[in-house]
Amino acid sequence: MEKIPISREKLQQHAAENGIKNIGKASIREIVALVNSVQRESGVEYIRLEMGVPGLAPPSLATDAEIQALKNGVASLYPDIEGVPELKKETSRFIKLFLDIDVDPAGCIPTCGSMQGAFACFLTVNRTDRNKEGTLFIDPGFPVHKQQVHMLGHDYYSFDIYDFRGKRLKDKLKSYLDTGKISSILYSNPNNPSWICFTEEELEIIGDLATQYDVIVLEDLAYFGMDFRRDISVPGIAPFQPTVAKYTNHYIIMISSSKVFSYAGQRLGLMAVSDSLFSRRYPDLKRYFTTDILGHSIIYGTIYALSAGAPHSSQLAVAALMKAASDGKYNFVEPVKIYGKRAAKMKKLFTDNGFSIVYDTDIDMPIADGFYFTIGYNGFSGEELLEELLMYGISAITLVITGSTRTEGLRICVSHVRDEQLPLLEERLRMFNTNHS
Repeated sequence: MEKIPISREKLQQHAAENGIKNIGKASIREIVALVNSVQRESGVEYIRLEMGVPGLAPPSLATDAEIQALKNGVASLYPDIEGVPELKKETSRFIKLFLDIDVDPAGCIPTCGSMQGAFACFLTVNRTDRNKEGTLFIDPGFPVHKQQVHMLGHDYYSFDIYDFRGKRLKDKLKSYLDTGKISSILYSNPNNPSWICFTEEELEIIGDLATQYDVIVLEDLAYFGMDFRRDISVPGIAPFQPTVAKYTNHYIIMISSSKVFSYAGQRLGLMAVSDSLFSRRYPDLKRYFTTDILGHSIIYGTIYALSAGAPHSSQLAVAALMKAASDGKYNFVEPVKIYGKRAAKMKKLFTDNGFSIVYDTDIDMPIADGFYFTIGYNGFSGEELLEELLMYGISAITLVITGSTRTEGLRICVSHVRDEQLPLLEERLRMFNTNHS
């Protein structure tokens, strides 16, 4: 057997020191802390595949706009809770040109990252009807969303989408909606972690049922435009980013500046509330808010209580970026295509060394190359595989913590792998395969 970089005893010692009882069930941030700890002591350079953070420099047009805003003194002022006018206007325009839907600027609300946007949605939307219990998660998904609803004391439901693609989705959704307990449905598209992308047929099913059952869809577009099989980067010209908003007015879209705009550090996300929902009255909201109007409750109830708005200079930075994209002066998709190219190379390294792609198809075609992919290795559960790969200096997270039923798998994020690390990844995968085949 070839020598492995990290002993099992040393790995488990560091896990215990970091309060991790089961490495396979550890959260993303716990894995980050564990790998940091092992790396510091051992000096072994890890291939970091665990955390979905961008690996590209932010666009200079955004940073320049933020610097200028700070020089103009915005740091001395509280931003408007509902968002600065420039960003609200440009968000509405961006949504029109790249999703081909109309959302009034009033319903375009900045948040401290898309994660806060989701939290604000759960806080508000799941209180619109006292007879409903909470969110239906179309899994696999971002683990922290379930942590958020758990913190709020909300019940939730979930199912793995993989076996219910296409027409089969309708009956599966109805089986939950027929309970009368669902107030909201959340999914990401493209999907974190599987990189599944919903078809128009599936989005229509979700939209039609949301209208029929009076449920609000929370559409997480953190990876906006990153299904590189279609180029949505030309403003006002098809194809557009797919969205459930084509099929229902019962939606809140969440857009992140972190991945596609490479602006994660400034924690700026956006909620786009449909015009009809924004002004809709839900009498049960008055149990928690001063008004029964959803849009007012989100802004002046929830956002006010959470953070009293989003950072002023960051809003102006993202407004400048969106304006340039909408004006056709900045192609925001082109820089992030590197993730897709890197994913293709990395998938080949894994499959050449005995690994399989767990979520391997989008119904009838191979899964796209993008920010994430999923891997398994014959004979290993996901928990076992994670611990074993950590001993070889490769980090990831298990699919189990994402709500996946594919217990044999791990999520791989490509964003922090440098090109010069690919030979090292190949060497470690070869060693792993040699030792386990």
